[in-house]
This record gives sequence, C-alpha cells and structure tokens, in this order.
Amino acid sequence: MEVTAARRSFLCDIGSWADRTALHEAAAHGRALQLKQLLEEGAPVNVVTVDNITPLHEACIQAHPNCARLLLEAGAQVDIRTIHGSTPLCSACAAGSLECAKLLLEYGAKVNPSLTALTASPLHEACIHGNADVVRLMITNGAKLEAFDIHFGPPLHIACAKGRLDCVKELLKAGADVNSVKFHETALHHAARANMVDMMELLVEFGADVFASDNLGRKPIDYTDPASPSYSCLQFYESNPLNLQQLCRIALRRMLGTKASEVMEQLKISHRIYNYLQFSDLL
Repeated sequence: MEVTAARRSFLCDIGSWADRTALHEAAAHGRALQLKQLLEEGAPVNVVTVDNITPLHEACIQAHPNCARLLLEAGAQVDIRTIHGSTPLCSACAAGSLECAKLLLEYGAKVNPSLTALTASPLHEACIHGNADVVRLMITNGAKLEAFDIHFGPPLHIACAKGRLDCVKELLKAGADVNSVKFHETALHHAARANMVDMMELLVEFGADVFASDNLGRKPIDYTDPASPSYSCLQFYESNPLNLQQLCRIALRRMLGTKASEVMEQLKISHRIYNYLQFSDLL
C-alpha cells in the first residue's frame, strides 16, 4: 500500500477551527440529544480541533454509534483525517466498536486509506486492540491483508506481537501470508517473543518457517527460554517436519491465497476434505 504524508484539511473543506467545541464534547460523551440539538441550531458538523479531530472522530473513539449516525446524517466527512492521518474508521477499529465501524462503512468509509508515517490502517488498529469481530468485518469489506505499516509491518505481525490469537486465526483463515517479513522478521518471531505456544503451533501448521532468520541471524527459537514450553514447541517442529498431507494443504492454500474459500466452495469434494483444507481442525 502506498505510504503518503497525512493531508492537513483546510478551512474551506471542513469548517472553522476550534480548540474544542460543545459538539466535540457531546459526541465524546455520547450525549445524542444534546448533539442533535446543537446540529439543529447550526453547529458546523465538520468543525475541527487544532489536531484536526472532528466530532465524528470523537464519537468513534469513544464508541458512540448513535452520535456517529447523527453526525453522518448531518453531513460529517466520513474519511476526514487527523493531523496524524487517522480516519474515523481507524478510530472505531481502535475502540473495538463494531457498530461504529459498520456504520462508517455504510457511509462509504475507505477500508484501505493510504497509510502515513504516523498512522496504521483500520485492520492494523483492529489487530492491535484485539477485536476479532472488527478484524473479520474489515477483511470481509476488502481490507488488504498485506498492508505494510512502517512500524508494525503487515497486520499478522502486530496481531502476533500483541498476542491476539483470535485475530491471528481470522487473518490466516482469510489467506494472510504466514511467512511475510519485516526486516527479515516473521510472525513466528513475534509469537516466540510473546511466548505463546498455541499461536506458534497455529503458525507452523499454516506453514510458518521455523528456520527463518531475522536481520540478526536469529531463528524464532532463539527468542525463547530453553527451559520454556515455547522452546520445546519450536524444538519439536525443527526436529519433526510436517507430514506430506499437511504440506499439501499448505501448498494448496498458498496457491489460492485469499481466494481459497471461494474456490473450494465450488469444488465437488467431500465435507471432510473441505474442512481439512480449511484448517477447521485448527480454527
């Protein structure tokens, strides 16, 4: 995904500048009746603070879908950015608000806004904060699984680094590249650092390379304590490669990528084989 500088909005786009207004306060505290009254009295819906935060941002940051709806119905700009580049959808995903996220998408919010040096994508935000339902919603609406953030790398990396197992499952099921790299680090390196055996097992079963070296020449096992279950887990996989049957489903999934589920639903295969190819035994 292209990385661009955050665009600063102008007065002619968004209305007047303000430090904080009554509209911001009403949106932030979920006071829908007060918000409606202020809008009916002519309060500018797209008024911003000095940080370019709008009342819509406030409603989404604090997970108030009723207030967000009132603002959108009054003409709030759905993809307006703060000075750090965050859109209201980023804010909704960071807050874990499924209702706000759905509402913003209904009003045309971009699920893949251009990344800036200071902000992550909505999918990254959902993974950071660990809401699997929001992650699923972003994926269903076309979020790019390999969107590359200069700080976090792809979403799978940050989900592993934060220990968000349910989010990792959603990303892998959707076809995220289990061996994507950032500075030669893989998701398995992050899972090893997080000392999460369940996550490491899941990644390896989806084809993670246990021998991948980062830019320091260290494998995932090198980030575990030799006396820990994590070390034993990775040591086992280093000594016992996956069997041919497992390798075949990994190869098929890798070939089909994000189209795997769609393609397999059209194949005349048994329910048992379908479930195996979908990793149902792991998910």
